[in-house]
Amino acid sequence: MFSGSIPALVTPFRDGAVDYAAFRRLVDWQIAEGSLALVPCGTTGEAPTLTNEEQHLLIAACVEQAAGRVPVIAGCGSNDTQTALWHMQEAKAVGADAALMVAPYYNRPSQAGLLAHFSYLAEKVDLPIVLYNVPGRTVTDIRPETVVELARRFPDRIIGIKDASGDMTRLTAHRLSLGAGFVQLCGNDDMALHYNAGGGSGCISVTANVAPRLCAEFQAASLAGDMAKAHELNERLFPLHQALFTDASPAPVKYALARLHDWLNLSVRLPLVECSAEARRAVDAGLEHAGLI
Repeated sequence: MFSGSIPALVTPFRDGAVDYAAFRRLVDWQIAEGSLALVPCGTTGEAPTLTNEEQHLLIAACVEQAAGRVPVIAGCGSNDTQTALWHMQEAKAVGADAALMVAPYYNRPSQAGLLAHFSYLAEKVDLPIVLYNVPGRTVTDIRPETVVELARRFPDRIIGIKDASGDMTRLTAHRLSLGAGFVQLCGNDDMALHYNAGGGSGCISVTANVAPRLCAEFQAASLAGDMAKAHELNERLFPLHQALFTDASPAPVKYALARLHDWLNLSVRLPLVECSAEARRAVDAGLEHAGLI
């Protein structure tokens, strides 16, 4: 259902407010450059700092601007099940194609709690769910046995996972239990080459914000088995992958985008701040290595 290069879109701000015009322009640019789906209101979109109204308006703007050219996987996760349900209902109402659902953070539910949380959402809203496992941020880890149980309970709802656990063995564990039809998307740009080789179908990417065409070409080569080209593009992008996490994300991403486009700027919302001088130097070097500046 979902494959290739899928940017986790930044949320542009200007004078403290969401810059919806810049966001729509970003959507158009991403599609023109070859991105195969879009994710608004994820981690890179600074979702924890958005009001509910802003989040719903951004999802609606993404769907409207994409206009069916590529699918939209709306960031709908919350550590409150009822809030997550509300986000999913709003995403469904405006025409999103799926919901990206992060594991509840801070309150640290057990695996039984995760089963109950995601089962409740799958039962209440007719919208495909892509699980999002990023224990480095949430602390809570959606274990493979929990992923398998959810997908078996709700084969038409729990359709895939964005895996940012860093544990490559999970690809095979999921495939053995659920088959190749279960969508597995990498959550770490610097691991995407190996992830696809292990049976993944693409990447929900940070770097694709900045280098959408290169990321799309890399994914196409990797998924087609053209490993010589995939290695070449991976090595061209690798310093940028690393540079974009030399400070709290997405501050380095926004710096990179501001280097490339005069309609985007460095603005992030507190508690994030603009990236450091050291991070800017690393991003500049990564952009130069990739041939983007």
